[in-house]
This record gives sequence, structure tokens and C-alpha cells, in this order.
Amino acid sequence: MKTNKSLPYLFIAPALLLFALFTIYPIFSSFILSFQSMEGGKYVFTGLSNYTRLLGDDIFWKALGNTGIILIVQVPVMILLALLLANALNSQLLRLKGFFRVSFFLPAVTSLVAYSILFSIILQDEGIMNTILGFFGINAIQWLGDPFWAKVSIIVAMTWRWTGYNMVIFLAALQSLSHEVYEAADLDGANRIQKFFHVTVPQLKPVILFATILSTIGTLQLFDEPFNLTKGGPADSTMTLGLYIYQNGFKYFDFGYASAIAYVVVLLVGILTFFQFKFTGDKS
Repeated sequence: MKTNKSLPYLFIAPALLLFALFTIYPIFSSFILSFQSMEGGKYVFTGLSNYTRLLGDDIFWKALGNTGIILIVQVPVMILLALLLANALNSQLLRLKGFFRVSFFLPAVTSLVAYSILFSIILQDEGIMNTILGFFGINAIQWLGDPFWAKVSIIVAMTWRWTGYNMVIFLAALQSLSHEVYEAADLDGANRIQKFFHVTVPQLKPVILFATILSTIGTLQLFDEPFNLTKGGPADSTMTLGLYIYQNGFKYFDFGYASAIAYVVVLLVGILTFFQFKFTGDKS
């Protein structure tokens, strides 16, 4: 029976075409654009001017600092919470597992608009959060109007939304672990905490690394929460790299400069991913 060797290529051709059109082309096009600026109504090649401009841009450095603070605080807290929740939901002692899994994962699929409105209401000066604090005699906090608390609000909102997503990844990995290792740990007299840190965490190391890299990339691209809750304020205290790219591209229509910032983010993702692999000792 004769087989047409070109038939598989014919089937994947539409997917390859769409991938090239909507992924490969924008990558190269935006990279070229990062070396161009608008002059006289058209883009002209200006070399590294967009990149050198970044060095003297105070808002860019502020956005970089804000993104770094959120990354350093939020990602470890979220990964740890997700790990603890996944471990608890994997326990044979817990009932209603399906209910809890859906409940914790639900924020990840919640509408961004509904989620933003919910947190805006909760964090208003006279909102639910300050009402609860008032019961304990604590003065009202300007959650979205104070530079420090605005960052805290962004971190809390992100943690609420994405912890369940990472929890599902860890839960799937936990269910594939060998029970023999745990039985051996039981014979050695290990308690639950020792088994968690000396059996569970080492076996989940590649998955934890995967979730950490995904969370790092997501945080460096952070846009939704600061845009919807604070608009980058007050006084640019919650301005992030993602929001600054949006402002330059779609508010000031400076696409060349926005592209340059975007490629700085790409470089940062590469550097942080490299150090995460080095730190965890994963050579694969």
C-alpha cells in the first residue's frame, strides 16, 4: 500500500501557518520595532536609542523595582501556600475533597472584571476589610490609596487568584508519587512534617521549579491587578513593567519604546530562569 509522505505535513500546515503568523512574526517584528522610533509620521531606525532612554527613565526603574518587590514577596508565599493546600487535599483523612479542590481553583477561572470589582469593594476605605479591622480596634487602612498598602493589596489579590492554579499542578504531581517511599519513611518513624520536607518536597522539586518559573514569568508580565485596582498609583507605587509597556504602547502610541521595555522583560525572564535552574541544581 502506497503512503503519501507529504500527508502529515498537509495536516499540520494550517497550525504552522497560524503559529508563524501570530507568534513568530510578532516576535521578530517587535524586536525590529524596538530599534525604531516614530519621526515625521513614520518609523525610522534609531539604533539603541530606545534602550539607552531606559537608563534615564525614572518611571521604568520604579516599575522595575515594584515588579521585583511583588515577585520576591508574592511568588514564594503563593508557592508555599499552594504546596501546603495540595498536601492537605491529598490526605486520605480529608472528606469533601472535590468541593475544596473546586473552591480553591475557582479564583483562577473567575472573570477578571468581577474579581476586580470584588476586591475594589473589599478594599475601599469603608469596605469590608476596614469594617473587620474596626471590630478589633484597628484604624482604617487606605488599602488602595497608600503606596505601601497598595502593593500589599496587589500581592493579596494575586495570591488569592493564582494559589489554586498552582495547587492543582502540585496535587496532580502528588498523586503520581510512589507510596513505597512513604511506607519506608513510616518504618523509619518519620512524622508528617518530616515526611513533607524530606520525602514530598524533594520528589516534587521539578514540579516546584516548573510552577516557580511560570509564576515568575506571570509576575514580570503583571498587568491585570494594577490596571484594574490602582491604575499604577498612587504616585506610580504599583506601576509594573507590564502596565508601563501598555501605557507606552497604547496610551502614548510609542510602540518602539514599549517594544524595548518588552525585550528587557524577556531578558529578565531568561536571567531569572537561569538562576532558578542553577539554584535548584536541575541540569535538565
